[in-house]
Amino acid sequence: MVAEPKRWLADDESKPAPGRLLRVQALVNTVELPTGPDRLADPEDARPWLIANELLASDAALDGTDLQLLSGVREALRTLLSHNSGGPAPVEADLVPLRAVADRGAARAELDTDGVVRLAAAGDSVAERLVELLLITRDAQRDGSWARLKVCANDECRWAFYDRSRNHGGTWCEMSACGNKLKNREFRARRKARA
Repeated sequence: MVAEPKRWLADDESKPAPGRLLRVQALVNTVELPTGPDRLADPEDARPWLIANELLASDAALDGTDLQLLSGVREALRTLLSHNSGGPAPVEADLVPLRAVADRGAARAELDTDGVVRLAAAGDSVAERLVELLLITRDAQRDGSWARLKVCANDECRWAFYDRSRNHGGTWCEMSACGNKLKNREFRARRKARA
């Protein structure tokens, strides 16, 4: 029997990505930056969440190496989302964890009951199942939804959010928290500079 995952801030996402893209967002939001709790820090805490998010089979092993890989993939994805937010393009070193998943991963074709063909990760381990997130990313890049998955512009936050604004100009995970905080900081800096 698999334990239920503990409740987590990202479990009640205020700006959730649509469909399967929510799985990418959920992985990125498994840590509260800069020094908050990390859902992937301990195998026993991570296991129920990974199973619930189809990143680990219920009978598959999980160890520290898997959690290191997950953390690397999480931060590589955060870098890609930062680029979606207007940040710099990722450099080769940023992509190393994703390349490792792509190089080792395998996918299989599945046929849904309604005749829709989709690709899914082949395997039960974390390393094998992470290729599913690359497939989701590829699909989102093709349908245009990828560009709307961003990270908060607050460097002390970096929370992934889905930008549903008409002009695709969303900047903050929550205007009431991060947006106001940074706008007030900038206002005080401008006033100090004038004085």
